[in-house]
Amino acid sequence: MSIADYLWRYPSALMAWRNLGRNRTRTVLAALGIVIGVISIASLGMAGAALQQQATSDLGSIGGDVTVASGADSASDGVTRAQVETLRDIVSDAEVVPQKSNSTTLTARNGEEARMSVTGVTNAAALYNLTNGDAPSRLASGALISNGTAETLDLELGDPVEYDGQIYRISGFLEESGGFGGGGGQLVLPMSALSEQDGYDTVTVVAGNSDAATALADVIDSQFNEEDDEELRVSTFGSLDSLETFLNTLNYALLAIGAISLVVASVAILNVMLMSTVERRGEIGVLRAVGIRRGEVLRMILTEAALMGAVGGLIGALGSLLVGLVMFQLLTGDAMAVFNWSSSQYLLFGFAFAVVASVLSGVYPAWKAANDRPVDALRS
Repeated sequence: MSIADYLWRYPSALMAWRNLGRNRTRTVLAALGIVIGVISIASLGMAGAALQQQATSDLGSIGGDVTVASGADSASDGVTRAQVETLRDIVSDAEVVPQKSNSTTLTARNGEEARMSVTGVTNAAALYNLTNGDAPSRLASGALISNGTAETLDLELGDPVEYDGQIYRISGFLEESGGFGGGGGQLVLPMSALSEQDGYDTVTVVAGNSDAATALADVIDSQFNEEDDEELRVSTFGSLDSLETFLNTLNYALLAIGAISLVVASVAILNVMLMSTVERRGEIGVLRAVGIRRGEVLRMILTEAALMGAVGGLIGALGSLLVGLVMFQLLTGDAMAVFNWSSSQYLLFGFAFAVVASVLSGVYPAWKAANDRPVDALRS
């Protein structure tokens, strides 16, 4: 059953559908502009949603951590063992993980080299996720290495790596974050591998969530630091509000860029509707002469514009869905995440914007045709 069969009960809608079919090439070209506009605005909106989801995923794991380091007014080089014990007393319900840091260059059997950071830690399980192997809560032997670096150096579980003249066997591959802050390789060794260094370079307090991290940071800061004396530097990502604000602003900018395409398409529809009403001026004059009211003429032409916007918007939304599936697969690794409301809402927004823009483009041609005097229309 055709669309016209559904519209027979609505004369103005049926006539509008038939009028669009009179010059199919012109109608298709105008609808194509709507399709491109919808794909632009919906795809850019979903791209912003994918970036926001990926950033939240990458940084959310550290949003609940408090990082403690030696302050500007500290008398010691690094965080002392006594300060670590004090931290454990203050935050008894959170894991306190001291770390020592250095850097090294690993050389593979094939001569490939990789510069990477070295972290000495005991409780590796509290800080790291692994793609393969185990991250023990008491790392006494073995080594953990970034998955990407292991691939570059062609290393496998059980292979040896050398640091400071000592050999350590690889017991796990570290999971690497995506494009936000995951740069550079990392080698995690037992704390004893960096025993020559006095004090700890950093101490991570694993609070669990951003609100708890913010509260703990305030407690630690008030315990160790005075107004003009910074014994320890305490930092946290907090609630990541600044990141979310930036990503929201970026999303609005992307939507504005996509909306320009729909505005251009609306001008094309305005042109099509004006040409259509000029070509059918005599026909509209006949309709007015036999008793068709202005309101019916107005509805007919506005319906033409709405139908053009609806068809173009629907095709554009389907095209945007395909683009969104590809983008989410590339950016987040989960194509089905496109169906979450945070991203799929842009499909509905693009479709609605297409229909509204099309109807607004048809207002002037419809008003002009409805208010044309029948005598003048027939004379022309």
